[in-house]
Amino acid sequence: MNSISHISAQALVQAALATFHTHSSQTLELAITIQQIPSPTFAEAARAAFVQQQFTAVGLQDVFQDDLHNVYGRYPANQPTHPPVIISAHSDTVFPANTDLTVRREGSRIYGPGIADNSTGVAGVITLAQTVHHFNFDLPADLWFVANVGEEGLGDLRGIRAVVAKFGGEALYIVVEGGLYGQISHQGIGVKRFKIMVETPGGHSWGSFGTRSAIHELARIITGIDRLTAPKTPKTTYNVGVIEGGTSINSIAQSASGLLDLRSESPGELENLVTAVTHIIENAAKRKDTAVTMTMIGNRPAGGIPRETPLVQAAEAALQTVGCQNPRFIASSTDANIPLSQGMTAVCIGLADSHNAHRLDEHLDTTNLPHGLSQLLLLTLAASGY
Repeated sequence: MNSISHISAQALVQAALATFHTHSSQTLELAITIQQIPSPTFAEAARAAFVQQQFTAVGLQDVFQDDLHNVYGRYPANQPTHPPVIISAHSDTVFPANTDLTVRREGSRIYGPGIADNSTGVAGVITLAQTVHHFNFDLPADLWFVANVGEEGLGDLRGIRAVVAKFGGEALYIVVEGGLYGQISHQGIGVKRFKIMVETPGGHSWGSFGTRSAIHELARIITGIDRLTAPKTPKTTYNVGVIEGGTSINSIAQSASGLLDLRSESPGELENLVTAVTHIIENAAKRKDTAVTMTMIGNRPAGGIPRETPLVQAAEAALQTVGCQNPRFIASSTDANIPLSQGMTAVCIGLADSHNAHRLDEHLDTTNLPHGLSQLLLLTLAASGY
């Protein structure tokens, strides 16, 4: 893998990097266009169709969708001598299809649900594909550009699982997020997700008062989880993100459910947390007239590669070259979890600064977008053996 300094000194590369500063507004407009296409997890087809059109328009070859609506496009090597490089960004969003996607601008900030996570990531991948094609880079490795589904929510990384199954362990994986500029993730935290279901006899709020309520029993379980002590180092977290149940205000609930997210930088601590929650569930199930189940609905496996790995070193050097002198190395839960958990080489990088991800007031600060795109190009060229 050639050094970033050697790559960035070449005239063709410098010309390509310059376009990110002069034409970054085009990437932003593309990001907004993508953001305006609703793409909830499990309903990414409309956005996938748009990305497929874009991949074809920028000159990629072998453009296609798989059965999941992952979109692929290849920039071919003339004579491939290196393993393929996969540059991917997830196309799904946490927001329901009926979300108001109105965008507003305030100076360098653009506000809109999903604008950073991950419309800008997808736009960045398309921009990168357009750039390498426009400048006709002669690469010793195929570049595969991918917009994959199922990164958010209960998607359980199903899109990137299919991508990794297709390309295997010889490929290098670069995962792109719209936010997270200046950060490099080569450590994937483990995540386990469960549905907790509670069933009780229920009844009328007056006539059956005293009968067990599924909602009340679920609340006791959540309170028990909230009393658990999670270590700060290695960082370990729990969250009940969704609760449902009941029939009416004057009915004692017969059923209630909650969705539980458990995370840790340490596989061991994650298992300790799962054990502790399981103990709470088992005790709750011992209550009279109460049935409780805990079903796994998501498993994002942990994994990582050393900071000394050439791809990670190249990501750091690329950031420093574009002006970020103190890159942050973070552990995170991204599509990179899948290749990393299987011992493959992968990093996740970001293109711009963002705030309030997964909130309606999410916004992107566009200031560093040209630098983020420049880092992505430099890293891609280095990974391909340019």
